[in-house]
Amino acid sequence: MEYANETLNPGGLLSLVSAGLPELRRRDPRQMSPLVLAYIGDTVYDLFVRTLLLERSDATAHGMHMQAAKRVCAAAQAEAFRRVEPLLNEEELAVFKRGRNAHMGTVPKNARIADYRAATGLEALLGYLYLSGQDARLTALVRAALAEEAGN
Repeated sequence: MEYANETLNPGGLLSLVSAGLPELRRRDPRQMSPLVLAYIGDTVYDLFVRTLLLERSDATAHGMHMQAAKRVCAAAQAEAFRRVEPLLNEEELAVFKRGRNAHMGTVPKNARIADYRAATGLEALLGYLYLSGQDARLTALVRAALAEEAGN
């Protein structure tokens, strides 16, 4: 796969994965638990971050892992949400709020509760966009979320 001309566009992979799992596209993501949406959204976001690092860094695999960890932590995801919030439509904001307000049970000891909730909301939104087949919108929002890290 070539990403050079399509920075932060693992859309080919997203399409490949979702094409191989057509039953996921038949389930209505609006009816899914926000924590289920966040579960898949976490992986989608991580894939975008790792793709960015692969394109922009000459670090070792361990070095890229350490850089990725800084970008996918609750605080960084909460900041990423603040960058995309003005771009969201009403439906997307509603999905975010469902994720943010979901009862999570526990919060990691190194995360502020507000950051953790915002991160969960962002992940729920990304999971929703992925499962509903809105790959172009997903890519646009993640690009905006990671714009500062990408040097844009």
